[in-house]
Amino acid sequence: MFVLNFIRLLITLLAGGIVLLGGMLVHAVTWVIGLWDKAARDGIRWKYVRAALKLIWFLGGGKTTTIGLENVPTDRPFLLVGNHRSIFDIVLTASQMPVPVGFISKQELAGVPVLRVLMRDIYCLFLNRKDPREGLKTILAAIDLLKGGHSMAIYPEGTRNKEEGTMLPFHAGSFKPAFKTEVPIVPVTIVNMGDVFEDHLPWLRYVPVVIEYGKPIETAGMDRKAQKELPNKLREEMLELYARNRETYVHG
Repeated sequence: MFVLNFIRLLITLLAGGIVLLGGMLVHAVTWVIGLWDKAARDGIRWKYVRAALKLIWFLGGGKTTTIGLENVPTDRPFLLVGNHRSIFDIVLTASQMPVPVGFISKQELAGVPVLRVLMRDIYCLFLNRKDPREGLKTILAAIDLLKGGHSMAIYPEGTRNKEEGTMLPFHAGSFKPAFKTEVPIVPVTIVNMGDVFEDHLPWLRYVPVVIEYGKPIETAGMDRKAQKELPNKLREEMLELYARNRETYVHG
């Protein structure tokens, strides 16, 4: 088992390196294309990143049960809101998205040169959690992208949760981009992701993972009271869904 885990980790890391190098080539070629056609540039970049993440998840991810992917809108922008347990959360979620989605990620990822370029290519934003003023700028940038028709994703816990089966409090500010633009919120709950990698670093395990997309929550016309209550209400609903899916698909 040790040898198999080592080989799997090595292959996944090698694939990740190739993906990053290939991504720089795609970035350079599409930069030229973008001089004439920005839509074509963005489309090619998204297709490359999505295909690359599918490969990474295939090599290093878990046995996946996907529920409710049809709930993700394809005809209008939305804000994807999910629980955050693993660095693989973005890998799995982005690899399944039927439309381009930019993720609001931690500022530290902006310090990884090649990765930073590829993330910006698909309109990811980097959130400075230590500086409220800089954090506000990121939220305003997300609002502008949503207004421009580009869907976004955010993890309202603010950081990766360390304990499987729980969720940190949801930050109300994470929902502001949806409230300000009146786009729907699509909740996504991922179960057992920590058992893939984080719970036994540095090894990867092929274990059951469940990802469920909820029905869009319409924010158009939502009053202030409902907006204020939504973060806690949604968290409780996602915790219940997490427990149910864990019992059904992981321990069932």
